[in-house]
Amino acid sequence: MLKKKHQATFDAIFAKPVQSGIVWKDIEALLEALGAELSEGNGSRIRIVLGGRKAVFHRPHPRKETDKGAVASMRRFLIEAGVKLC
Repeated sequence: MLKKKHQATFDAIFAKPVQSGIVWKDIEALLEALGAELSEGNGSRIRIVLGGRKAVFHRPHPRKETDKGAVASMRRFLIEAGVKLC
């Protein structure tokens, strides 16, 4: 069971149509709540391992909000990692 804040982020990622403007720190907090391993990469990269799947994402900068393309990629990653819709 996810905390309310994490559930809101999860719902935003899976909303249709794809949303932009989700704060990246909220996505990272959700990933950690789901049991993902996060590690720093070069520059703004972050490595994520979840459900046996690996991915590398770029933290948005200079803004803190994630664009639609990154949200869609995160949605695909979560599905491939076996995360079920809550």
